[in-house]
Order: sequence, then structure tokens, then C-alpha cells
Amino acid sequence: MKKLLLIVTIIYVSAANIFNISAQTVSATDIVRKADEKFNGEKSSIMVMSMTIIRPTWQRSVEFKNWSLGKDFALTLITAPAKDIGQTFLKRGTEMWSWNPSISRLIKLPPSMMSQGWMGSDYTNDDILKESSIVTDYTHEIIGEENIGGRICYKIKMVAKEDAAVVWGHQIRWIDKKELLILKAELYDEDGYLVRTESGSDIKLMDGRVIPARLELTPAEEKGNKTVVEIKDIKFNVSIEDGFFSQQNMKNVR
Repeated sequence: MKKLLLIVTIIYVSAANIFNISAQTVSATDIVRKADEKFNGEKSSIMVMSMTIIRPTWQRSVEFKNWSLGKDFALTLITAPAKDIGQTFLKRGTEMWSWNPSISRLIKLPPSMMSQGWMGSDYTNDDILKESSIVTDYTHEIIGEENIGGRICYKIKMVAKEDAAVVWGHQIRWIDKKELLILKAELYDEDGYLVRTESGSDIKLMDGRVIPARLELTPAEEKGNKTVVEIKDIKFNVSIEDGFFSQQNMKNVR
């Protein structure tokens, strides 16, 4: 009998230890980091995308290609429409520029422009150039679980750190527990008002990873406005040198 009790105790303690280890390792920050790396690549990525800007009385489309290396380097090239072909946007560290070939002008973007709409869309310059980081610029807390599109998701609240130069006061993101996909996000200003909602859908296997290939952004207070981004192609962890992200390459990249 004593032997049986000893075995039961050992099993109980072992199970408790395993549970505690799992609870300790799966933190909100870990979940956000892994979801971010899955979509953007642990080291680098190249994406080919189209963006449709929808307004109550009109809509237009923009096609572009984006190269990124870590959080410090990003280069975006406009490939359509014809009047915008060749326009580029560059980020190196905390400095950002835009190049417009039609007027042969290179402009340095001040931090105040990060919250402005990119190419007339509902996305900001910060979204495209990735100035802020959802991993390092926010604190994270799991506040529940919800079903989004048939997938059980972590519901995670992200609060901007006091010293972080970010656009949003806080965010709430829904991340699929199985595939670590960011399926929904609500972004709030510093006063706590909802500014926009983002959703991910059209789940596809791309370059060996399951990701949402369609991203839809809806402003909270602009009825009828919407921006839809579709990922046409993506490559993760490709070989890109720091030197690729240069002002000279802004004028030559294709």
C-alpha cells in the first residue's frame, strides 16, 4: 500500500512540475514574439503585395514589394500603378526616407509623419516601415480566449511602454493558439478610443508556413472606408545584407 501511495505521489508531483513549467514558458510576450516572427520571418523576409484602398465613392489599387531585415531595415518599392512606379521608402534604424523618381526628390521622413496614411491608405507609414515593434515596445497580458473564424485564439492586451515611440496607446490582438496566426487586432489611441480594427483571413501555406494572405483594415470612425492587402508571394529568412538598404539602392531597386 505504501509503495502504491509513493508511486501515486511521484506521478502527481511530476505532473504538477510539468504543468508549472508549461505555465511559466508560455507567456503573452512569447506568444506575440512567435506570431510576429512567423509572419515577418525570424531574420528577414521579401513580400509581394497588392493593396486596395476603398472609399464610399471610389477605390484604387497599389502594388508593391517589401524587403525587411530584422527590425532596423526595411525597403518598399511601388510597382503599380504606372504613375507611382519606382517610388520607394527606406528605413535604417530610426531614420526613414522616401524617393520619388518623377521629381527626382529624396525626402527624409520626420517621426511626426509615422502616423500619417501611407499612399493614401488607412495604413500608416509606421505600419509599412515597421518603426515600432509589437514585441519590444509593449507589455503583454493574456486576458482571455475567443473563437475567431472557427479558431480558438489567445486574447492578448498590449500596453505601450512609457518610453516607446509608438502610435498606439494600447492594442488587443487575437492570436490563434494552434498556428500562432494574428487573426484580429484592435488598435486604440492614447485616450483609449478605438481607432481601427484589422482582420486576417484567406489562410494559406506560403513558403512552408501557414499565414493569413488577406489583411483587412477598417477605421472606426470613417464609415465606408477600408484598406485590403493581399499577399501574392512571400519568402522568409532570405539572405539580405545591410548594404541593400541604402539611399542609392532606393533609386535602383527593382
